[in-house]
Amino acid sequence: MGLSAAELFDELGKDYETAFAGLAVQREEIGWLLDELPRKAKVLDVGCGTGRPTAELLSAAGHEVTGYDVSPRMVEIARAQVPAGRFEVADLRTLTRPAASWDAVIAFYPLLQMTRAEIDAALAKFADWLKPGGFFLLATVPVDVEDVEVEFLGHAAAGVSSYPQDVFRRHLTDLGLDVVRERMVEFQPNHMTATPELDLFMAARKA
Repeated sequence: MGLSAAELFDELGKDYETAFAGLAVQREEIGWLLDELPRKAKVLDVGCGTGRPTAELLSAAGHEVTGYDVSPRMVEIARAQVPAGRFEVADLRTLTRPAASWDAVIAFYPLLQMTRAEIDAALAKFADWLKPGGFFLLATVPVDVEDVEVEFLGHAAAGVSSYPQDVFRRHLTDLGLDVVRERMVEFQPNHMTATPELDLFMAARKA
């Protein structure tokens, strides 16, 4: 039986950061966001992982970063690596935050080990949490699957779901967000068991 998201990333720890350190587009998208944000912006990093590179880059630029991850091990690493950020263990499916309270919400890959209904609910939360004019950044693997078990960096991951690129775009538009940036890149994680994957990066702005 495959591992839950919390179990999987507790097992991976720093190996996850090592495997994806070469994903240059992730840093490029944060760089783009940094040019758009106001000074001392409040940024929510959902699925913060080890804090690198997202929270680290944003904190270094003077922004107030709060990161949540379902994996206690990841939160422990993030706290050690990015002391300027605030990191807490939380399950996105039950996480609540005040409406219109964030200048940006970043969700780099936390939606994959959820059901499609949970993905839909999470996207609606993100749109609600953004201040008017705020930005949402999404990264995921845009495939047409629901509740499948996959091999990920040598581990069986349970309950993987996603949507194709056009469905994500439609969901964000329906939530009142204007999609302003889309990139699809092929990436080979640095891990002996990994195969190339196609990753979607999408940015949207709340009207």
